Amino acid sequence: MGEAAEYRETGEAAWSWVLAQVRGDDGPWLPETVPVDGDAPSAPSADRDGLYGGLAGLAPLLAEIARYRPLTDAERALADAIVARLAATAPERTEPSWADGLAGHVAALRLLEPGREQVALRRLADLRTPEGWPTTFEVDATGPLTDMIMGTAGVVLAAAWAGGPYAAGLMTTGGEALLRVAEETDAGLDWRMWPGYPASTPNFAHGTAGVSAALAVAGTALGRDDFVTAAVRGTRHLLAVGSLADDAFVVPHTLPYSTRDVEPVTYGWCHGPTGLTYLCTALARAGVTAVDGHPVAELRTRCVRAVLDSGLPRRLRPGFWDNDGRCCGTAGVGDMLLDTAQDTGSADLLVAARTMGDALLDRAVRDEAGARWRFVEHRIDEPLLPPGTSWMQGAAGIAAFLFRLSRVLDDGETATVVDRPEQWWAVPDALRLTRTR
Repeated sequence: MGEAAEYRETGEAAWSWVLAQVRGDDGPWLPETVPVDGDAPSAPSADRDGLYGGLAGLAPLLAEIARYRPLTDAERALADAIVARLAATAPERTEPSWADGLAGHVAALRLLEPGREQVALRRLADLRTPEGWPTTFEVDATGPLTDMIMGTAGVVLAAAWAGGPYAAGLMTTGGEALLRVAEETDAGLDWRMWPGYPASTPNFAHGTAGVSAALAVAGTALGRDDFVTAAVRGTRHLLAVGSLADDAFVVPHTLPYSTRDVEPVTYGWCHGPTGLTYLCTALARAGVTAVDGHPVAELRTRCVRAVLDSGLPRRLRPGFWDNDGRCCGTAGVGDMLLDTAQDTGSADLLVAARTMGDALLDRAVRDEAGARWRFVEHRIDEPLLPPGTSWMQGAAGIAAFLFRLSRVLDDGETATVVDRPEQWWAVPDALRLTRTR
């Protein structure tokens, strides 16, 4: 297995490559992908400032780098420029989401300059309606989106994580809006990405697992038993549509089964048991010990077992594990394993996290410019995709995992965790950067 220095060196090489892609035009920006042949985009995309694929996604990486060495003058200047741009544009932004809007700005600003996130939370408070927050995403939605990445659940989690004078109101508005659009099922409650969406994507990123986690977290913070009860009912629905076979816990990618060419069960953060672990820990934090006779600690263990028994990070067949990023791939699994290892003290899970790190070392594309990764899309004629720069689908997010893995190996299971809105409750409070600095 790789050593801490190897993970750190590859993380530095990846960061060097990402940093070289940063452009300047009314503040910094970076292209989401960099063509292997030809010129990269000469102007920023519409989501230039987003956490998922844009500028805000550099904040958690910079915060991670600062845990083991001082930022260089250039890095400090970039961090300051990110804060300046996000704080200046927040009062005019209308997109609320964690992925590409104000909830993501909350994360970036708090990590880089604690206190500045309140400007984004204030704007979210100004934009709220009884139904939640209108979206600017070009989707055929009849109402505000509900999910963690694009909708109300992500706003709720950002407010719960950041705190401050606007947090309780935002959590209350968001939680009550989510209760109003819950769909009754035979077993419990289900949330689609928006009311009337033709399918259910029940896992963490776009459906019931993420919404239930947000309600459990907000219910704990606000003392709202109705929020926690709804989270439990959402989990009952997931148990009814999922599988507990082979001592695992998995939920289908899409219900009814997707007409797209995707596997019926996937294993990453977005649509698999990696993400389900965060629902289990949210329930535990809310004081829920069991759902329908299944201890939530056991459900978390089953989710981890499902991931480790699946065969990843090996690319077993076309369409299975073609991604090494945070959202859908290896880095996201590795980060969950570190969260769980640091929460439980499991040495075995630290070994598993190193397996993810080793796969990233093996798959890195290296040259004098640094390191990056090329994912695979087996459904297109040229399946090897251009390398991405971003937090959720590129080198920035992968580098942050490698840096964190190296720190945990050096400092042990009590290493500081750069916590974020979508996972902070899954690690001990005493280890969280935002609680300890």
